[in-house]
Amino acid sequence: MLSSIIDAFKVPELRKKILFTLAILALYRFGAYVPVPGIPFNEFANSFQDSGVSMTMLDLFTGGALSNFSVFSLGIMPYITASIIMQLMQGVIPAVGRWAKEGDAGRKKITQVTRYLTLGLGLINAVGYLFLFKSPAYGVVFSTEVPELLTDFIVVFTLVAGTAFIMWMGELITQRGIGNGMSLIIFVSIVSRVPSAIFSSVNLTADLGMGIAITALIILVVLACIPAIIFVERAQRRIPVNYAKRVQGRKMMGGQSTYIPLKVNAAGVIPIIFASCLIYFPAQLAALFNIEWLTNVANAMSTGWINWILTVLLIVFFAYFYTSMVFNPEDTADNLRKQGGFIPGVRPGTATVTYIKNVLHRVTLPGGIFIAAIAVVPSIVFFFTGNTLIQAFGGTSILIMIGVALDTMSKVESQLKMHNYDGFFK
Repeated sequence: MLSSIIDAFKVPELRKKILFTLAILALYRFGAYVPVPGIPFNEFANSFQDSGVSMTMLDLFTGGALSNFSVFSLGIMPYITASIIMQLMQGVIPAVGRWAKEGDAGRKKITQVTRYLTLGLGLINAVGYLFLFKSPAYGVVFSTEVPELLTDFIVVFTLVAGTAFIMWMGELITQRGIGNGMSLIIFVSIVSRVPSAIFSSVNLTADLGMGIAITALIILVVLACIPAIIFVERAQRRIPVNYAKRVQGRKMMGGQSTYIPLKVNAAGVIPIIFASCLIYFPAQLAALFNIEWLTNVANAMSTGWINWILTVLLIVFFAYFYTSMVFNPEDTADNLRKQGGFIPGVRPGTATVTYIKNVLHRVTLPGGIFIAAIAVVPSIVFFFTGNTLIQAFGGTSILIMIGVALDTMSKVESQLKMHNYDGFFK
């Protein structure tokens, strides 16, 4: 692995992409500590410490930006929520479904609508946070040097602008950097909370030695789980494919055998991210309306048995949903037929489509259950222990971190192979 990193920095083009990505992520972390104009920082920090579990989880996905009430307090969640809505709309609204099939032109339309939807959701969240933090529950008094209406406008405008800036940075990383920009921003947000979580875990008990032992045990358990997670992430079901021999001009084509790789977890970390956004969406609504019963519902969905059941169901659902979005058995069967390929023992056409669908459904289920279990079990342990390190190193966080890390490493590896391939024939 170390040699691959060294090789990556030897390639000028790849080195520029990696350094550009690191620079954008550093800028994102800097913005997480720049407070919104007019906010009384110390007073707000003290009030936020007494907030509910739902707000704590929202703060985890913003990398501490919300507890600082920084310009990036809304984080990447408005964009993720907008993406979920657009994904669902592809199966509900025919026009959006056609856009998804139009190639680059259609994707540009979907991206544009997603951006506008992100700004709209960001505006709603910004107004909600403003009213929440000014409510008696927090009692934060903003700057009195300027009219209150102007202060409110500045706060809302700054938060929405911060959301737009994060969205722009994520797209920049995707286009000019290495890896998926939005996923890397979530990755950095989660990782940034780990050092403080380790410190809190060590000091959780009065006995310092016991705190260190418990923290070390948690880290060892996490390290032991990483190989199993990687194994499932890389596992795949290979459907054998044979190609019939045919004469094309003066050449004999076909006759070889290959396979269709179906990943056990084809959706990656997307089900985790989507499920987390939907589960903590009531917390965002509670922040907007500041209604007691809605806040209680948000807190109930953020922890406890309701959270665990919803997490499992949503992760399994999105595992199937996203896999069906990215892999089309009809197109695969049609391409096999056009290229003279067939699955041994299965007739081409409808039978091939049915066979691939059945295999895909059987493969996706254990993958969805596995990542759901990894996401829920640490939450149950945290519920009974209260150790903040388990929350920071929870199954959701681990899966997102490992999934994003593997995806980024795969992109770096493909870039290295491409470079070596070009260099070999020069």
